[in-house]
Amino acid sequence: MTPPTALPISVVVLTFNAAETIGATLASARALGADVHVVDSGSTDATLDIARAAGAAIVHHPFDNYGAQRNWAIDNLPLAHSWQLHLDADERISEELAAELRALFAGDGPPAAVAGYYVPRLVHFHGQPIRHGGMWPIHHMRLFRSGRGRCEARRYDQHFFVDGPTGRLTQPMIDDIRLPLGEWTARHNRWADAEVEEMLAPTRGGVIQPGAGDPVAEKRRLRSRYDRAPLFWRALGLFLYRYVLKRGFLDGRWGLIFFVLQTFWFRFLVDAKLHERRHPMADG
Repeated sequence: MTPPTALPISVVVLTFNAAETIGATLASARALGADVHVVDSGSTDATLDIARAAGAAIVHHPFDNYGAQRNWAIDNLPLAHSWQLHLDADERISEELAAELRALFAGDGPPAAVAGYYVPRLVHFHGQPIRHGGMWPIHHMRLFRSGRGRCEARRYDQHFFVDGPTGRLTQPMIDDIRLPLGEWTARHNRWADAEVEEMLAPTRGGVIQPGAGDPVAEKRRLRSRYDRAPLFWRALGLFLYRYVLKRGFLDGRWGLIFFVLQTFWFRFLVDAKLHERRHPMADG
């Protein structure tokens, strides 16, 4: 039964072997009475059973990269509403964000001029909220009017963008990272390959340029400074900045694991793979 507080939002979730988290993701979407769509790229665990039980509409589409998959969903899904909200399979709408969305869509709804809203993301790493180290809040464009938003066609670090004015919400979507560390690091290894490919041969799909005012543009401005720093040393510098200067140490032992792996090991791995590509080992 559709709840009386149903909102005119279609929710799109990309999935692949996400049985650990997809139930909470879909439950948070269905609590809004949302039109929920799952785009799956070949799950072999219980992901699809959970999605069916949650009443989500399921479609199958092979995965190339996140940007291509998101844009395929935008172009092909039969969305029921004029607003769409995009989530990953380990993200969920917090109760506070749900209340903020109900307030936003009450009465006449969002202002007619606004094309989309940035949503802050709060990472939970193995149950530990990561509130320090510059990790909160980080805003992402996830809620936008149909026909006004796309995703960048980049191999890595792709973001949604919209045509028109934007707003910012204040309450979080939760990025609930529960993957075993072996799988989490394996995925980061693949993402490192994608980032190196993007660095060596940038795609033409990068729409958001470094700048100020827009959250992603500001992030790219800071990233351009990072990219000019010396290889390897910049990974150590980023870790010290986030863990020490930005007080990442306040997030406990799981916070330590997160910052070592995310802001040192992963960034160092990217640099190592980049160095390997620029200086291949001679035959013989």
